[in-house]
Amino acid sequence: MKAAVIFGSKSDSEIMKKASAVFEEFGVPHSVHILSAHRVPELLSRTVKKLEEDGVEVIIAGAGLAAHLPGVIASLTLVPVIGVPVAAGSLGGLDALLSMVQMPRPVPVAAVGIDNAANAAYLACEILALKYPELKTKLSGFRISMKAGFEEENGVV
Repeated sequence: MKAAVIFGSKSDSEIMKKASAVFEEFGVPHSVHILSAHRVPELLSRTVKKLEEDGVEVIIAGAGLAAHLPGVIASLTLVPVIGVPVAAGSLGGLDALLSMVQMPRPVPVAAVGIDNAANAAYLACEILALKYPELKTKLSGFRISMKAGFEEENGVV
């Protein structure tokens, strides 16, 4: 079980570290890479191929503005790619979100909400849980605990 987190700029680190935190919580081994689809396309391509060779089964890719990174990664691999639109520029991430959800067929990118790298990692864990029963058990326990916490906090009987 392996995942990767890739984002296009060091300035995205604060947002994207939330994905790593979720992976750490659930014990999912992962690597983190800062790579740009525009500035270092050859390095990105080599890295994606290496990630595949290393057995990575899901990739989270964060990008802002035109947000090409997730789509470029998806074009290089059959590994599922989950895009995290990062709020940058004058449109607050809406441009990145639309770029990700409007990927032309047949090379899709899943997308979560703007700046929501944690949700991307939860989705990645759900994908991995299809294959790894121990992760499915952890996710199930997490959901049960979450529900109990909500009920307690809100006086639900």
